[in-house]
Amino acid sequence: DDVMKMIKGKGGMIAYLGTNDAYEAGLKAERGDRKTILILNAMAYQVAKEIGAMGAVMKGNVDAIILTGGIAHNSIIVDYIKTMVAHISKVVVYPGEDEMKALVMNALMVMRGEVEYKVY
Repeated sequence: DDVMKMIKGKGGMIAYLGTNDAYEAGLKAERGDRKTILILNAMAYQVAKEIGAMGAVMKGNVDAIILTGGIAHNSIIVDYIKTMVAHISKVVVYPGEDEMKALVMNALMVMRGEVEYKVY
């Protein structure tokens, strides 16, 4: 149980920086905190690698890359990712913490016939 808590709630950025708030981490980085800059760049690098992997399995047929959630408030992460993946497709930034709400709303629009779904 403790191990799962460490993996699910106390891993990642919070383990390294003591916060899971990407905006707060961005402020620390802007003040020149070298450790924070290193961690944010490493995180952005990993995200860019995953986007690249998805672009490869989609054979480059990518309509857009959407950055959302808390990290979309962090310009260091967003700028790094954009630099690494802009050649794949346009990058759209949608800051916020409502990923699940957005998924549900889009699923409802598909079910109502308001939009068409795409098969990849």
